[in-house]
Amino acid sequence: MILKRITSNEFGTFGVLSHEGTPFALTLERPWINNIPNESCIPIGLYDCKKYHSPRHGNTYEILNVLNRGNGEAIIFHKGNTDDDSRGCILIGEQFELINGKPGILRSGDGFNEFITKLNGINWFKLLIVNT
Repeated sequence: MILKRITSNEFGTFGVLSHEGTPFALTLERPWINNIPNESCIPIGLYDCKKYHSPRHGNTYEILNVLNRGNGEAIIFHKGNTDDDSRGCILIGEQFELINGKPGILRSGDGFNEFITKLNGINWFKLLIVNT
């Protein structure tokens, strides 16, 4: 999978997620704040991701070996609408929209379900995160 980040501002880092060369979902992460755990999006790079069960978010995938993020908290893909819903994780949705005057993503359940469906039967995958 490829996550192509398209813009970033104080409200978050916005991107497009592609699988096998086809874009299928939108993403939202925290803004870049020097890779501070729970506050910043993760650095660009190539990551291994593995199936993971989150007590809070259910079945998903964890992003492994994120530089300087060995604080014990999993960095995962999950549902959410604004960067306030993320503590350094990647939110998935289907539509960029203002939410209470703040940029966010809508139809997160639909986007997340599509993500899980595309990975049906896959225990791990590579994720390449790039900036445009």
